[in-house]
Amino acid sequence: MPANRPFLIALTALAPVSWGTTYAVTTEFLPPDRPLFTALMRALPAGLLLLALARVLPRGVWWWRASALGALNIGVFLPLLFLAAYRLPGGTAAAVGSVGPLFVVGLSALLLGQRPAARPVLAGVVAAFGVSLVVLKGAGALDTLGVLAALASTVSMSAGIVLTQRWGRPEGVGPLALTGWQLTAGGLLIAPLAFLAEGPPPTLDGAAVGGYLYLALANTAVAYWLWFRGIGRLTATQVTFLGPLSPLTAAVVGWAALGEELTPVQMAGMALAFAATLAGQLAPGARAAAPGKPFSSPSQSGRKDSMDLTGPALRW
Repeated sequence: MPANRPFLIALTALAPVSWGTTYAVTTEFLPPDRPLFTALMRALPAGLLLLALARVLPRGVWWWRASALGALNIGVFLPLLFLAAYRLPGGTAAAVGSVGPLFVVGLSALLLGQRPAARPVLAGVVAAFGVSLVVLKGAGALDTLGVLAALASTVSMSAGIVLTQRWGRPEGVGPLALTGWQLTAGGLLIAPLAFLAEGPPPTLDGAAVGGYLYLALANTAVAYWLWFRGIGRLTATQVTFLGPLSPLTAAVVGWAALGEELTPVQMAGMALAFAATLAGQLAPGARAAAPGKPFSSPSQSGRKDSMDLTGPALRW
């Protein structure tokens, strides 16, 4: 493992850790029962901000590629995730979503030519089991539509991760621009759904404005930039095994800030899921694709980062 790889993994892990705070922010500061509007306020302002900073638009084939990735990672994923969360009891949606590493292992074999190995499959099963111990609470009848929505959202994000790595980035385009393209495309896809399903925007107080600013800036613009930056430098399997950190963070925030109890079983589940996350970083697999190159090309992850604020885009 290169000397800077642990630091890169830690930076990428900040994305799911940030996403783990979404539930607390939503329940404590935002208007109730507006999941699509919340998804829109997360994605579109963040995407437009990153576009303004990057000052680069897609060209050629990247118009449809950016739209497809924006749909998979943002525009389809977020509405399905919120639908599942509203229709399933407790943390069932998070438990279903924790099988994402297994979907990524399968899709990586299909689209990236990475042969499944026993270690990531076993780690994926352990991670899903550990997350289930943390988030599954009271029993209740499972809503079929909710379960299907949770599975579909997981498949959507998993496909987005694998395709993001397969396609890389256009030559000379950094992860800031790629993230802006996807957030904007996803936000534009969510916008008509939000207004058709939920009507006009709600009246916002100061707490709601602050909550939406946090979600748009730290929770989305910065977090997704770190996420897609990591996808370009790590394997798809390594990135997806960071996903369980999101429900684990939500549980810790609920305990620390909202007064929710953590039982011994939940703490054991957290230990299992965290151990599986670490094991996923050691799982064998092909190196990440270099920016703008097909997935079989050698990685350029060892290249020193630089930032040019005078050119047409931020160069990372």
